[in-house]
Amino acid sequence: MNLNVLVIGSGGREDALCWKISQSNLLGELYCIPGNPGTGRWAKNFLISINDFESIKNFCIEKKVDLVVVGPELPLVTGIEDYLSQFGIKIFGPSKSAAMIEGSKSFAKELMIKKNVPTAKFKKFSIDEIEDAKKFLLNANYPIVLKVDGLAGGKGVTICDNYNSSIKVLEEIFINKKFGDSGNIIVVEEFLDGEEFSVFAVTDGFNYVLLTPAQDYKRIGDNDTGKNTGGMGSYAFNNLLNQTQIEEIKKNIIEPTLEGLREINSPYKGVLYCGLIQTINGIKVIEFNCRFGDPETQSVLTTLNSDFLDLLWKTVNGDLSEVKLEIDGKAICLVLASEGYPDEFEKGFEITGIYDLENKDDLIIFHAGTIFKDNKLLTNGGRVLNVVSYSREKNFSDLIKNVYDAAEKINFKNKYYRKDIGLKALRKIDSQLF
Repeated sequence: MNLNVLVIGSGGREDALCWKISQSNLLGELYCIPGNPGTGRWAKNFLISINDFESIKNFCIEKKVDLVVVGPELPLVTGIEDYLSQFGIKIFGPSKSAAMIEGSKSFAKELMIKKNVPTAKFKKFSIDEIEDAKKFLLNANYPIVLKVDGLAGGKGVTICDNYNSSIKVLEEIFINKKFGDSGNIIVVEEFLDGEEFSVFAVTDGFNYVLLTPAQDYKRIGDNDTGKNTGGMGSYAFNNLLNQTQIEEIKKNIIEPTLEGLREINSPYKGVLYCGLIQTINGIKVIEFNCRFGDPETQSVLTTLNSDFLDLLWKTVNGDLSEVKLEIDGKAICLVLASEGYPDEFEKGFEITGIYDLENKDDLIIFHAGTIFKDNKLLTNGGRVLNVVSYSREKNFSDLIKNVYDAAEKINFKNKYYRKDIGLKALRKIDSQLF
């Protein structure tokens, strides 16, 4: 079988997806829209907007694309699966209605309540209920969490320690329209205390398989300080969760959620990202996403020994019942960012030192915000590069050293990265597991 595959997106996640798909014996041609200099190593890039569904459809017909794999959430939430399916094009990713599990926080919360999926207590308010929201916040138990209902690029969640800070955030969302129409509804949640982690369930709507559990670092500063970002690093290994936790996640979270989506005629095909937290009252859902996480994917895929394209193909064809994945090893991803991210930052600076690292064992550099211009590799985003080290034999501490040694050798103006990625794994888990 020679499958022609199109990956949609231009970040580090898409570079990792292309890298893993390129290893498959089932692959014919691999394309990426629009891609980046990194994806160009494994795929042929084409400069088409990810929101131009008609041009993407025409491209798929022209190139005889058998499978489309969507990286970012926006095309899924706006209905790319529904659109391409009309033309017989298979797509790994949920329908528009199923993608609402990420597209609307309140939709996800109400689904969880209906199916008794454990999650934080919440209250939602629309933009014309600002006074009601203020009254609610006046009597809230702090800290509380304010979430924008719609898509916000991973930046729409704020933990508020007191009434004054919550009012400031509320007015930024409702009055200053910081997040545009995505902030026309907010969800106010109780703050959950515990260890967070991510679980990816690849599902055909009925059957599912789990990839390696991961943890990411959302805050910009060391020791989880500062603003939320799209993610400053991640790590993945099987020992992150024990079998009891895995069974709890399956029974209490994944299975009732998939059942709930089927009950509203929105069966979920693709990857269901479960953002979870271990509390003293069991594992609860913080959020669901309708796509692979970024930067967790960059770690998770390096631990997968099975044919990734075969997994994707069987998912879209409803053939997951017999799939058994081979997962081994551990991985860590360090994000190199532009100073100033997630707020204002400069770009267009030359990146050097990266090519000396390309053939190093147990190390791969995924491109996130880069561009080729005048024969030079330049920064072109807030998150610029993802440095990933992975191994089946080495100690996890060695992998941490690998990514930080590499980070020192890569240079560009205003380079910024956290200095503590991976350390909490060493502190919290018996080193024998590594």
